[in-house]
Amino acid sequence: MNKFAKSLLAMLLISSGSALYAADSMFSQGRSIASAEQFSVLSYKDRVAAENQMLTPRLNELLPQLMAATNIDMWLIINREYAEDPIYYTLVPQPTFAARRTTMLVFYRQADGSVEKLSVNRYPLGEPYESAWAGGDLDAQWQALAQLIAEKDPQRIGINVSRDWPVADGLTHGLHQRLQEALPSELEQRLVSAEDLVVRWVETRSAEEIAVYPQVVGLARGVIAEAFSNRVITPGVTTTEDVAWYIRERFAELQLPVWFMPYVTLQRNGQGCTDEQPFCGQSGKVIQRGDVIHTDVGICYLKLCTDTQEMAYVLRFGEEEVPAEMQTALAVGNSWQDHLTNAFAVGRTGNEVLEAVIAKTTAESMITSTYTHPLGFFGHAPGPTIGMWDNQGPTAIRGDWPIYANTAYAIEGNAKVPLAMWDGQNIQIMLEQSALFDGEKIIYLAGRQTQWHVIR
Repeated sequence: MNKFAKSLLAMLLISSGSALYAADSMFSQGRSIASAEQFSVLSYKDRVAAENQMLTPRLNELLPQLMAATNIDMWLIINREYAEDPIYYTLVPQPTFAARRTTMLVFYRQADGSVEKLSVNRYPLGEPYESAWAGGDLDAQWQALAQLIAEKDPQRIGINVSRDWPVADGLTHGLHQRLQEALPSELEQRLVSAEDLVVRWVETRSAEEIAVYPQVVGLARGVIAEAFSNRVITPGVTTTEDVAWYIRERFAELQLPVWFMPYVTLQRNGQGCTDEQPFCGQSGKVIQRGDVIHTDVGICYLKLCTDTQEMAYVLRFGEEEVPAEMQTALAVGNSWQDHLTNAFAVGRTGNEVLEAVIAKTTAESMITSTYTHPLGFFGHAPGPTIGMWDNQGPTAIRGDWPIYANTAYAIEGNAKVPLAMWDGQNIQIMLEQSALFDGEKIIYLAGRQTQWHVIR
């Protein structure tokens, strides 16, 4: 055990007289959630009004600010049925299942700073969009779009084309060609990439979204708590796959879509976990007493996505509490989180945050890896990348993006701690919690894990 871990162990023992759950007294924002039953889930019918209520202020208040900040006079979202732009559903009222035929959205920044929201579609979208043209054939639709653009005479026309940001590259090659053909040369030359606007639109959270986000994250953490309990796990019988499928099916029961298949791994003495090994868990195993188990889970609800990793310990016969060394190891993981989140500052790039946390953890002889990413409308959202699991150095383009206020992140990474009870083998503490940066500090949206889940 390194000096940092030893000092943490001593602090844990002094603070409580016992190692059991003492980490909560040392680290802020710790929260234990017992079950998803603690949280309500809206029906599909009721989600429509909630999502549309959040959309309106984004379009009326946030979009004008972002178009001005990114110097875009007109923004075009052009997509076809079943080939939708990645951000199309973030812009249209629900229930919307597809961009019917060819759907064109036009956002025009007016002299007073407000933004006109127009549609050029065979099928009008209705509020909050005003129909600038409806009906007719496809050629007439493109002519109507070109005429509208000419009438508004914008100087910089943003379109969703990007080499570096997939979410900002939603205008297909065919539609891009058709747009160029429809516009006179003078207007075609005003087409510019809207990638900065797209990234800012997707990464920025509104006040209304911030208010509901803790509920979304709480549901994800609640299902993990259910899965990491004797309600689901029988030591010596249950497999890691059984637990993963419980999580998947429980979310389906709650009508909460996952954005990737949950997975569960375990670590145990004798399995091996070197300092250089990127990930130490194994799947496809029967869970035994003395095992450490881990899961990675992501859901989306009310258009907001989560990404969560938590850890559990399976008590051995005769154990009444999680061993002190295990408590210390989790505390090391919490310390890594603090070093990371303390490095957040408006204007600092993802690469600069990574450099700061590596300097801090290296000075304390911690073995850590940081791979944190933005959250929001997507689980892997655009914004500042803060390390990659396979690259603990600068990340070009995405790592150079600066941090803004009111942006959400998956605080993700791991710390390795050697355990005497495992004959010096490392345990890898893999943590990930959804959090908001409000411009001054990181706030975990539904708290964070500072106590082990315990299977008895």
